[in-house]
Amino acid sequence: MRVSNVTVRKRLLLAFFIGVAVFAIIAVRLGYVQFGQGVWLTEQAEDSWGRNIPFEPKRGDITDRNGVELATNISAPSVIVFPRQVTDPVDAAEKLAAVLEMDQQKAYESLTKSASSVWLRPEGQKLSQEKAQEVRSLNLPGVYIAEDSKRHYPFGSYLSHVLGFAGIDNQGLTGLEHYYDGKLKGEKGYVSFFSTAKGTKMPNLADEYEPPINGLNLTLTIDSRIQTIMERELDQAEAKYEPDGAMAIAMDPNTGEVLAMSSRPDFNPEHYREVPAEVYNQNKPVWMQYEPGSTFKLITLAAALEEGVVDLENDTFHDPGYINVAGTKLRCWKKGGHGHQTFLEVVQNSCNPGFVELGQRLGKDRLFDYIEEFGFGQKTGIDLQGEGTGILFNRDRVGPLEQATTAFGQGVAVTPLQQVVAVSAAVNGGYLYEPYLAKEWTDGETGEVVESISPVMKRQVISEKTSEQVRYAMENVVAKGSGKNAFIDGYRVGGKTGTAQKAKNGKYLENNYILSFIGVAPMDDPQIVVYVAIDNPKNTIQYGGVVAAPIAGAIIGDSLEAMGVEKRDNQIEKELTWADEPLVEVPDLIGLSKRDIYESHYDLRLDASGEGNTVLRQSPQPGTRVAKDSTIRVYMGDKMSGND
Repeated sequence: MRVSNVTVRKRLLLAFFIGVAVFAIIAVRLGYVQFGQGVWLTEQAEDSWGRNIPFEPKRGDITDRNGVELATNISAPSVIVFPRQVTDPVDAAEKLAAVLEMDQQKAYESLTKSASSVWLRPEGQKLSQEKAQEVRSLNLPGVYIAEDSKRHYPFGSYLSHVLGFAGIDNQGLTGLEHYYDGKLKGEKGYVSFFSTAKGTKMPNLADEYEPPINGLNLTLTIDSRIQTIMERELDQAEAKYEPDGAMAIAMDPNTGEVLAMSSRPDFNPEHYREVPAEVYNQNKPVWMQYEPGSTFKLITLAAALEEGVVDLENDTFHDPGYINVAGTKLRCWKKGGHGHQTFLEVVQNSCNPGFVELGQRLGKDRLFDYIEEFGFGQKTGIDLQGEGTGILFNRDRVGPLEQATTAFGQGVAVTPLQQVVAVSAAVNGGYLYEPYLAKEWTDGETGEVVESISPVMKRQVISEKTSEQVRYAMENVVAKGSGKNAFIDGYRVGGKTGTAQKAKNGKYLENNYILSFIGVAPMDDPQIVVYVAIDNPKNTIQYGGVVAAPIAGAIIGDSLEAMGVEKRDNQIEKELTWADEPLVEVPDLIGLSKRDIYESHYDLRLDASGEGNTVLRQSPQPGTRVAKDSTIRVYMGDKMSGND
């Protein structure tokens, strides 16, 4: 049957259009694959062919306010294996096991895993440079050394609870290392190469390098000079008293900057796995909650002064040794009481009945309002995890007895940091600051400041005038009252002692106290607040004024000298007891002869060096007050010269 030309042309035209349509579909599809999915497909191919050797970022350094390194990094390379590139897993496992001191079967299992890459952990992680070089020298296909580092704490257990530590993966686990892990850790980099389906490296393709982004460096408010003094004093207290624990805090009362913080028992952050978790998890200054005892009386005092319910020097109180409250006798620590005294003497003597009286004058609501305004019963907001809130009586359940015991620091629980923050507000003019440790963030490469942290003032709790009265009372406590062991000649030190009986299962323990002292100096211009608490010291009289006050005094005195605060002679004179040695003023011996000195009959010993008959130099300097019979060192010469 013959087909017409018209039909042939129609069929050819139809075939042409079908061919054009098919071509167009293929072209569109190719275009979509090339331009629409090209980037994605390339990434997928590179991901399929690529093998990455990771490069850990440098974790940010942590330094004190003066640039002293407290936490840094040291190189510690690690072993990574690409199983598909391993040609002889039996031989490689044997050699690796010998160098890394690991089980050969475990090494073999790692080398033959069905995975693109495997870390040899823990035996092949954080190696010394020498050990890493041994692995390199094996020249095993598929076995590589990845650049890595580990955290290093140059001063060991120094500031350990505050710094915390980073784990084997450079992740912060406790302390500041954990709190600021996001800023400190940085972002990983890598070296990437391409391999065949069998995992062998493609020889003609260049490697790619993506550099790691290092973490930011952190500058703390901590002053290592003060921290060193604090660590020394707590070490000595631990050796002398064998306490269940000890803690100390130093803070700038005008900003909330924490200058030093320490807790015992302590630990070395680089060996945290060798100590029980309860040691490194207990940063006592922010975590521990206990009855404060008499240091809490400063809050009652500040409230009473602010509300005008007491005149320290004109109002009087008679203490027979107890006070009756709701049918209960609340006793003073001094058997027989302190008798007739002004309220300034009530503070000096830390008289419990006197503070019960102040609490009664304030009334329940005003007393508890001030306690809450000073920050008790809530977190201070410090940049550390695990902070306690303390425990206060539910105000609806506070009766006369609970009100009375709260007024002298019993029946409530607080943290040491809460007390430091509250007393700082009581002496700095009434301003409650949020305590903090992070002072500044900087770029480790450029040194550029990324972020500066400023003080946060929450509120004013009392007036400047009331604050001045609190400082005056505290200075009298140290000069004439229970805090005499914190007295420092030349520095106006104020403070308050505390002796708090510990409770367990609702009952007070026998002969088991937390002895504390909180001190401030100089009282005319407060620069530092120091709190010290010693938990159940052994072989001593358990009073805060006996144990904690001298420790705090030593920290305050040496810290003020380190801070460059000059001594002055405007302090309240210390009221001496029979046990106190009187101080004598060092005379000016410059220019005198030995005979002149001996004929003057000074109550001091002389240690002379040099040749000649005239004093050219002396130590201590004239005007310094020292104990009677102290040794004065002098350098003798023949005559005075302009250089001397």
